Amino acid sequence: MEDRVILGNYHSERKSIRSQSFKKKLLGAKINHPLMLAFILLFSLAATAAITFMGGMKIGVLLLLGIIAMPALFATIAYPKIGIIIALVVSYFLMYAEKFTDFPVGTIMDGMLALLVFGFFLKQKHNQDWKVFKNPISIMVLVWIGYNFIEVGNPVAESRMAWVYTIRTVAVVLLMHFIFLYHVRTVDFIKLIFKIWILLALIAALYGLNQQLFGFFPFEQKWLDDNPSAISLYFIGGVWRKFSIFSDPVTFSYNMVIAAVLCISLMTGPMKVWKKIVLGVIAGLCLYSMLFSGTRGAYVLVPVALGMFLILKFNRGVLIFALVAGAAMAALVFMPTNNLAIRRFQSAFSPEYDASYNVRATNQKMIQPFILTHPIGGGLGATGTWGQRFSPNSFLANFPPDSGYVRVAVEIGWVGLLVFCTLIFVVLKTGITNYYNIRDPQLKSYSLATVLIVFALHIGNFPQEALVQYPTNILFSLVLALINTTRVLDKNRMQTI
Repeated sequence: MEDRVILGNYHSERKSIRSQSFKKKLLGAKINHPLMLAFILLFSLAATAAITFMGGMKIGVLLLLGIIAMPALFATIAYPKIGIIIALVVSYFLMYAEKFTDFPVGTIMDGMLALLVFGFFLKQKHNQDWKVFKNPISIMVLVWIGYNFIEVGNPVAESRMAWVYTIRTVAVVLLMHFIFLYHVRTVDFIKLIFKIWILLALIAALYGLNQQLFGFFPFEQKWLDDNPSAISLYFIGGVWRKFSIFSDPVTFSYNMVIAAVLCISLMTGPMKVWKKIVLGVIAGLCLYSMLFSGTRGAYVLVPVALGMFLILKFNRGVLIFALVAGAAMAALVFMPTNNLAIRRFQSAFSPEYDASYNVRATNQKMIQPFILTHPIGGGLGATGTWGQRFSPNSFLANFPPDSGYVRVAVEIGWVGLLVFCTLIFVVLKTGITNYYNIRDPQLKSYSLATVLIVFALHIGNFPQEALVQYPTNILFSLVLALINTTRVLDKNRMQTI
């Protein structure tokens, strides 16, 4: 019996050695091996022929994307943390790329989300943990997603296809909340995500400054010239609004604000002085670059976020900072200037004199009877781009909501608006409660950032649609998850002390 056990162990070890030897040979194969050289040569010839005789550079780009996509797909499923990082990076550049290609790049994020959800259920098969659903925020997220799916049966809706296209960015993307909640479970991984977020924001800020100082690149200017609707939106008062690497100036400005809020919040945590200086400089660059977006709704978010910052973290140092920042803001608002960007910034604080604001107020007053008489709205996607595409002759297709909250009320009714406002209330209440309960200084600064970002986006969702474009919707899902994650990590740390 003992001999059989020994013999069995021997064969098992031999099998393991052979397997490791094969993997070593496979992974350690040199590129100058004849078979490897032959494969590279054949692939290069095939790629050259495809580019030359079939589709030009478009085929070349697709081949390059294919080479990158295969390992990325594998990593997304097998190593979800890598998939999360890839999703964050891709979401930043996705809508910018969509401007200059006919390929439906939005489906890339749909595919990545599907892969991450698939990987989530694979993990659950081997390591079940459904705690991600057992908290107030997750419950409200599920309620919000469920309500939007029920809207497919809205009897008043003019088009079901509009629902199909809208549900992706309005509700389905919030499934990322559970992906983040399940996989982001260490302080180190949160730090890595924040570093990547800040780096991407810095790239966007510098790109926006480049557009302001040196103008658009030729391909950007050509896209603007070829799109009359873009000209009417981007060219205001004789000045081009800058959009950096985002889909539009609004998304650019809002992302600059929340990136600055993130940097300021992290500065309250324990870190070396030089790191705080770097974060302060990046925050300043983001806010400065944000001015050139021409988005007045974003200008108001800066004092709003700082006001909440003062309330949550009231002490002598914060009070001094708030007074200095308030004085600088007041000087900027009331100073006489001929600078068009600063004058547009100043106009955000006097909306009663702004013609566009008055038009929005008139439109919102006009649509109120419709909202009151349609408790579940006119159908998801009834307004805006999808409404004009799928039901161009309908009343709602020609109504400009110009507000995230107004759009919710119009498309999914005052019942849907009540659900969404409840979600925001639960998020802010949980976030503020967790912030005051967290004891670890580092996690406390992370928690502060999540609360301030949600609050800023909540306020910003009234004058604009703040939560439906990439990467804002992905980042919104992230901070919702971190509100709970930071509290759980703090509890674990306190238990080990």
